[in-house]
Order: sequence, then structure tokens, then C-alpha cells
Amino acid sequence: MRRISKLTRVAVGVASLALAATACGGTSSESGNGGDGESKGTKGLAIAYDIGGKGDQSFNDAAYAGLQKAEKEFGYKTADIEPTEGETDADKQQRLESLAKQGYNPVVGVGFAYGPAMEAASKKFPKTTFGIVDSVVEGDNVASLVFAEEQASYLAGVAAAKATKSNTVGFVGGVDIPLIHKFEAGYKQGVQDTSGGKVKVISQYLTQTAEEGGFSSPDKGKAAAEGQIEKGADVLYAAAGLSGQGVIEAAAKAKVWAIGVDSDQYKQEALASYKGSILTSALKDVGGAVYTLAKSVKDGKPLTGVQTFDLKVNGVGLAESNPEFAKIAGLSAAVAKAKEEIISGKIKVKTE
Repeated sequence: MRRISKLTRVAVGVASLALAATACGGTSSESGNGGDGESKGTKGLAIAYDIGGKGDQSFNDAAYAGLQKAEKEFGYKTADIEPTEGETDADKQQRLESLAKQGYNPVVGVGFAYGPAMEAASKKFPKTTFGIVDSVVEGDNVASLVFAEEQASYLAGVAAAKATKSNTVGFVGGVDIPLIHKFEAGYKQGVQDTSGGKVKVISQYLTQTAEEGGFSSPDKGKAAAEGQIEKGADVLYAAAGLSGQGVIEAAAKAKVWAIGVDSDQYKQEALASYKGSILTSALKDVGGAVYTLAKSVKDGKPLTGVQTFDLKVNGVGLAESNPEFAKIAGLSAAVAKAKEEIISGKIKVKTE
């Protein structure tokens, strides 16, 4: 699992650069030389964040880490823009088009919510490469960056089954949508396969829609976690963006295990006071995918079409940063075996 651990070093939160106003009321951090759109062709990667924005210590921060890596390596100008409360697809489209018009290339929408906006914007700017994370958008100049979340979640389920003492574990999903169903399905399968059906999984979704705050409300995550802990869950896995911080807080308070998501949350500074309770994290190398797209454009061979990041290419994985991980009997070996069997095809991980 050593190679997976290296994956996560990119996905850490760091101090943001100076913020300046930009399209649709969002904010953009920029560095390097160049004027407002006058140096078209000299600007590089731009990302537009999903709900929760920068500072979620998870999904969006992983994308930002990819931007930082590209900025440092290629020495060009970058931009990252926050979402706004209650924004429409038209707002998202305007944001993407504004970045393309300014000369940024590629322009990445972080999250499936950018689907309709990206489909429209990419047609208006055919010479710009667009990327979308967690969704598939058709277009000759669009790269759809998708992940095998169910595979990482299966490994998280293996860890939960090995770590539980109560034989009850929990899953908290941010929003009840197909993407998060993949996390739940893989997790449940990993738990059941490892325990032989002896461990119970309690599942709960925070909201039916993203607009209700399922990915951006730590208080909702905390309340859900507390309810599961009352029912006996002693390992809690959250696939809920910013809301997952509330799950981790509740787990730490109750002295039970939490499993993070997307980034290695054991290493996140904002979660340092809870790190002792973060057993592991199901990793999703959003930063690596964003960087890979930026590099392809920089090299003059822009990626397009569906780009899948799975265990085989270390696009997903499981963190082992917490020293306690290695102390749980049989855990490391079980995870390593499961990973091998998923890659070989012996284990077929469910997505529903």
C-alpha cells in the first residue's frame, strides 16, 4: 500500500493565495504574471469549486492541491473560483465561460453539478479543453474525470469490519444520489465480505438534494453520526464533503472510529484535534486527475473523453497514515489482499 500513501501527499490543505472578485460573485486566487485576458494562451489551469468550496478538507481541497502542483511545476497563472449560494446552471456556465474567455486552459468544473453548464460552455469555446470531475459530458474538447469510488469504499469496509468491536458500523452519505450510492455499495460489500455477514451497517443520507446542504453542513453530519453512535456504531464512514467534518467530530467525542473520504483526512490541519479518531480515509486522487489533465494540455496532447481513475492506476485507495491502523490485528493484510483481488477481477465491487 506504500504507493497509495504517496498519492495522498498531494491532497493536503494549504494556505490560500490572495483573493480577488470574479464572475458570478465567486472568488479567484491567482498568481503569476499576465493581465485580465490580455495574455490568452499564457494562462494555465483554472478550477471552479463544488458545493462546500475551498477548505472542506476533502473533495475540493484535493482539486486545489492538483492546481497547486501544476502551478508550481509549470510556472503559469492559475485561478480557482468559489461557488455561490443558491446558484443556477446559468451561473455555473457564466463562470466557466468567463475563465475560458480570460484564456485559462484547461478549465475544470469540480463536481457533477457542473454537467449542464460544461456541456454548454465547451461548445462555445471549442479551442479550450474542459474537464469535469465525477460526471460524463460528451464533447470533443471535454475530459470526464471519473473514479472507482466503490473500490476505495470496499477497502474502507474491510477496515471497518476489522476495527469494529460492537459489530455495528455506520455510513453517512451527504446527498441521496447515484454517485454517493457507489460509496455506500462498496462499503457495505467490503464490510459483509470481511465479516461474513456478522457486522451490521447503518446507513443514512443527510439530504435528498445538494441545495439542502448535504455536502456543506457539518451540523447535519454531526447529528447523523450521534444517532448512529447511539445505535451502537463504533466505526463511521462519511461520504459527505464538508458535512463529514461533523461526523468526524462526533466520532472523536464518543471515542469511536471515523473513516474519512477523498483526501487523507488524518493529515488535514483543520482536523488535527480529531486525528486520533480518524482510522483511515478512502482516497480519491482528484488532485492527481486535475494535474494529469493540466499536464496533457501543457504537453500539447489534451486528454478528452472518459478518463477513469481506479485501484489499478492508484486513482483511488486507502490511507494508512494513522499508526493505529497497523496495530489492528489482520487489518493491513486484509486490505492488501482485497486490493489485489479487486485489481485482478476476483472481487467485483458493486456500485448500487
